[in-house]
Amino acid sequence: MKKIILTGCLAVSALFAGSANAQTFADVEKPTDATPFSIETTLGGTYGNGMNWTAPALRGRYFLDNNIAVRLQVGLGDGMGSAMSTTERYYENADGSGGEGTLEFNRMAVNLQLGGEYHFVGTQKLDPYAYLGVNFGFGNQKIVATELDPTDTYNADYSYESSGSYSNIGGVLGLGMDFYFVENVYIGAELGLGVTGFTYQDQERTDNFVVGGTQQTVENKVAGYKESFIGTQGMLRLGWRF
Repeated sequence: MKKIILTGCLAVSALFAGSANAQTFADVEKPTDATPFSIETTLGGTYGNGMNWTAPALRGRYFLDNNIAVRLQVGLGDGMGSAMSTTERYYENADGSGGEGTLEFNRMAVNLQLGGEYHFVGTQKLDPYAYLGVNFGFGNQKIVATELDPTDTYNADYSYESSGSYSNIGGVLGLGMDFYFVENVYIGAELGLGVTGFTYQDQERTDNFVVGGTQQTVENKVAGYKESFIGTQGMLRLGWRF
């Protein structure tokens, strides 16, 4: 009987000790205003026809207190997986012999978001919040064709260049949450509704070619336009608060 009682006391003591340790560890896992900075990267996202961020994007947050944080997110690329630069080669003959024409693409795009978050009480590991963000960005593309005509056929007497740029601005409102699965490291999710407007500048193109032994230059301009989208925006994130 004494052995049973002793065993029971030891089991209860171990249970309380384990609970106390877990409680202490949980308190450490979810940081306080003593650790105001966090940095995170997006793991991926779907955005409908709204703002597209290339994954991964990088985001920094600063907690003004336990409830309010400001954030800045930076993404590079057009969000569609386009290469920064591409060179395509076109040969005069099907077997790769003869002259060679080239078609070069050079692209650049930057997307930014400036916003704020309001964090609710949550639990010791789960940190839910509402957020508001203002999105803006810009990009451009330049195409250079050398010894190549507009039908992508080798032509030693033809070359052209074209360039165009765009800018965008919009906003998003939504809900998110962070889950601290190890000390100071969290995985998070966000889901919001956003609107984005794109402004495409005039696209300019210059063609140079030879006709009857005479060099000709033709300049064309395609008028720019505007478009806007509204759609849901969702993403997963991995972050560290320090």
